Amino acid sequence: MTSLGPIEEELAKARVAYRNWGRWGTDDVLGTLNFLDDAIRAHAASLARRGRAFSLALDFNEDGPQRGFRGRINPVHYMRDTGSAAAGTQGFPHGFGGADDHVVMPLQASTQWDGLGHIYDNKKAWNGRSCAIVNGDSVTGIERMKDAFTGRGVLLDVGRVCGDERGELEDGFAITEEHLRTTIEAQGATSAVRRGDMVLLRTGQLGRVRRLGEWGTYAGGDAPGLSFTTLDWLHRTEVAAIAADTWGLEVRPYEFPQPCMSPLHQIAIPNMGLPLGEMWDLEGLAADCAADGVHEFLLIAAPLPVTGAVGAPVNPIAMK
Repeated sequence: MTSLGPIEEELAKARVAYRNWGRWGTDDVLGTLNFLDDAIRAHAASLARRGRAFSLALDFNEDGPQRGFRGRINPVHYMRDTGSAAAGTQGFPHGFGGADDHVVMPLQASTQWDGLGHIYDNKKAWNGRSCAIVNGDSVTGIERMKDAFTGRGVLLDVGRVCGDERGELEDGFAITEEHLRTTIEAQGATSAVRRGDMVLLRTGQLGRVRRLGEWGTYAGGDAPGLSFTTLDWLHRTEVAAIAADTWGLEVRPYEFPQPCMSPLHQIAIPNMGLPLGEMWDLEGLAADCAADGVHEFLLIAAPLPVTGAVGAPVNPIAMK
């Protein structure tokens, strides 16, 4: 792996090399999703050849991955009116009855997208805005992206290609550009990454957590993930977005001495304008891709359009 210098030095170099401020105008709200145009979407629609659909979402429930890191809790779901319907006290005519339910949760409790207002770099948000105006993101709220995450998805199953016999990378495994290139070569032509693609990165960590039956330190703990050095690949390939099966996408522990917090996020989101997805369940899709050798698909991954939100839950659907 490329030798990394002190964190401040590496962040400074990355800002110069990968910053996209002004690239799509001063009022831009999409960042690298601008790479994903109508022609790419039209082609992506043709990739749904078999009609097989895969949900890539974890269930949103109280048994989810969160363990309180950064104050995040698992969704709390409760019902309304079911008892009154059974008791016949709802007061509706001709036997009509019904049930309503509510949910309380952080918007990033489970499978989700990080929006462009989620991370700051030295008090600057995407496109150079001051983070002071992001209190409820009135400029790049996630609702601005509600129809943008539709296009060609590509699975890079690094766990299967570079991992152990179970297809899993060990916690702390830093995925470099070399690992990405090795995976693409091993998987074949359908995994070639092109401008405007949404890349899905499987490490196998989620599969291991499910196999062991315990979330443990999945949220906020050590994990395989992208090396800081892959920022060059992400910028150069002009991908629209990237998501992974881990809690934080980038490798943990980080590749720099402490204190350090999410250095790849610090460049990718506010400087590059790259949306990041986390906690995606890629196991079923990965098994199918391995079986038929096709690693490209139509991906529809619209976030819940919560006005002013800096991240949102999603039920991504991959169609093959």
